[in-house]
Amino acid sequence: MFEGKVVSIFVASKAGAPMEALDEVKATPGRGIEGDRYFEGTGAWSNHPGEGREITLVEMEAIEGLGYENNIALKPAETRRNLVTRGVPLNHLVGKEFQVGDVRLVGVRLCEPCNYLEEMTTKGVLAGLVHRGGLRANVLTSGVIRAGDSVSEVGKTEELEAAKR
Repeated sequence: MFEGKVVSIFVASKAGAPMEALDEVKATPGRGIEGDRYFEGTGAWSNHPGEGREITLVEMEAIEGLGYENNIALKPAETRRNLVTRGVPLNHLVGKEFQVGDVRLVGVRLCEPCNYLEEMTTKGVLAGLVHRGGLRANVLTSGVIRAGDSVSEVGKTEELEAAKR
């Protein structure tokens, strides 16, 4: 079990646009996050079919690790992921449902770094984030996600509450 949180939230209005920090966003099944490039169909990969483009997440611990291990200081917005989390083992959520605040998501696949990310940031980001570049997820229930919201695997919260009794 884990107890994690949303540290920050980012969207970009179109491919290549700077990521904008927000305090909250509305998530919609089948579309993603309102105001984001993939919700609008203007993301770099919007014309390529594939699951897991509705919302992306990355661990703050991975960003910090990139700095410690590779001496690359990457700002959370520069990862080009929508949600930055702390205390959430994102790789373990592939194929699993999880809750972010009041919104239920399902992990679809890892969000491995790509050449495009390295071109937009700095050399070494691609190698430094392999297998810890984040998670691609789909939105299962609509709602608002806020910075500071808790993140938990579905079913784990109920088990934790039962264990406390």
